[in-house]
Amino acid sequence: MAVCARLCGVGPSRGCRRRQQRRGPAETAAADSEPDTDPEEERIEASAAVLAGVGGGLCAGPSSPPPRCSLLELPPELLVEIFASLPGTDLPSLAQVCTKFRRILHTDTIWRRRCREVLHRYRHILGLWQPDIGPYGGLLNVVVDGLFIIGWMYLPPHDPHVDDPMRFKPLFRIHLMERKAATVECMYGHKGPHHGHIQIVKKDEFSTKCNQTDHHRMSGGRQEEFRTWLREEWGRTLEDIFHEHMQELILMKFIYTSQYDNCLTYRRIYLPPSRPDDLIKPGLFKGTYGSHGLEIVMLSFHGRRARGTKITGDPNIPAGQQTVEIDLRHRIQLPDLENQRNFNELSRLVLEVRERVRQEQQEGGHEAGEGRGQQGPRESQPSPAQPRVEAPSRGPDGTPGEDSGKPGDASAAAEPPAQCGQGQPFVLPVGVSSRNEDYPRTCRMCFYGTGLIAGHGFTSPERTPGVFILFDEDRFGFVWLELKSFSLYSRVQATFRNADAPSPQAFDEMLKNIQSLTS
Repeated sequence: MAVCARLCGVGPSRGCRRRQQRRGPAETAAADSEPDTDPEEERIEASAAVLAGVGGGLCAGPSSPPPRCSLLELPPELLVEIFASLPGTDLPSLAQVCTKFRRILHTDTIWRRRCREVLHRYRHILGLWQPDIGPYGGLLNVVVDGLFIIGWMYLPPHDPHVDDPMRFKPLFRIHLMERKAATVECMYGHKGPHHGHIQIVKKDEFSTKCNQTDHHRMSGGRQEEFRTWLREEWGRTLEDIFHEHMQELILMKFIYTSQYDNCLTYRRIYLPPSRPDDLIKPGLFKGTYGSHGLEIVMLSFHGRRARGTKITGDPNIPAGQQTVEIDLRHRIQLPDLENQRNFNELSRLVLEVRERVRQEQQEGGHEAGEGRGQQGPRESQPSPAQPRVEAPSRGPDGTPGEDSGKPGDASAAAEPPAQCGQGQPFVLPVGVSSRNEDYPRTCRMCFYGTGLIAGHGFTSPERTPGVFILFDEDRFGFVWLELKSFSLYSRVQATFRNADAPSPQAFDEMLKNIQSLTS
């Protein structure tokens, strides 16, 4: 039997020879190169031997008594090679044979190879993606999970619990069971998986379509669908939300997002690259945005500048826009705790720094152009004593701010950020609203920054001054002076694979692309 040596032998030390397809340096060194029968015939025979439980009774050669050799005696790396060659439909049965087989079948190598060989059409969709859902965006993580490739939509925790873990739900899955064709299923709705379709538009873009949207409907009609969505999205009922403007925003989001019926286009996004001199580790954060609830923001560092880009958004500031930008060359020294409660005092400090930034730009225009690659909204000029109050429809957010050519005050520039601030008391000024009153009461350091506010539909966007407050490695905040509002951000602790940018230039290009879609 052609598969005999492959199952019985484990190398020259056993006195028998095995044939093994060459797949890499380790396997090449361990395998003989003797030609044998057709690979497909050998694979089928190996499958039959494994599933029938006859692997231990195969002979090593016609001239000697057959040695007793069980599959359980083979080294794990050889079992990985054998199992990877079997049809996907056999693997569930194989996993039930024993604990060792089940453990080996959880090896990533097996499933990565199946993705390459069986589902080569879909190998490019692993990683992080942003769906095109108008201003709302989203975060999709496509992973290999057991016998499936699954697209998980990551959702922020319920407002205002910014420190809670992320929630997630499956939107689609691809079977790894079939040898020649893959089965795509839509997971949207509450009636279980049903027929779907995935189209690879190009390397960094794909689309999904549900072929049975009736599975998304509920027996109670749109009212039942809305109440179910509200419980999942906000963790409450409409009767629990007393703010009329917030009710309007919630209803608007349901109507807008539900019309897609999981027929969406996704574009690849990368996690920001990390450098040793970054203020903190870059990455994804959950942030509070007033009546819009919690949103996902990506913090990245660009030289002496940090940017927060919206991965999820709202009708005021859509996904893809830069919600805050921090000038790391202009540190703000907070006053004592009593004076921190005085909003006018904080406003005075921030506007003084902004004026210095403006003067430095005028004196050294060629240096000030460092961060102006993207044209942003105009900057507003509120009075320190009488800050302008925005209409309720205007929400906080950020975009690239003005750049400075020289360091600001000496206290900010003389000390590298990594060595700054052992922690000082912090309190919000009286009159500044916060969705979460349980914010940290000590901070490491503060910097001048700008944020983006706009009317509904991203109308009349303006960059406004504010204060970036670094609390610790996993939390920061931003005070929006013009809105007299505070946003608290907490790091997303989930681990994402296949999400690193191939280069810093590719990451910067990705930021430009997602911003241009909503500009």
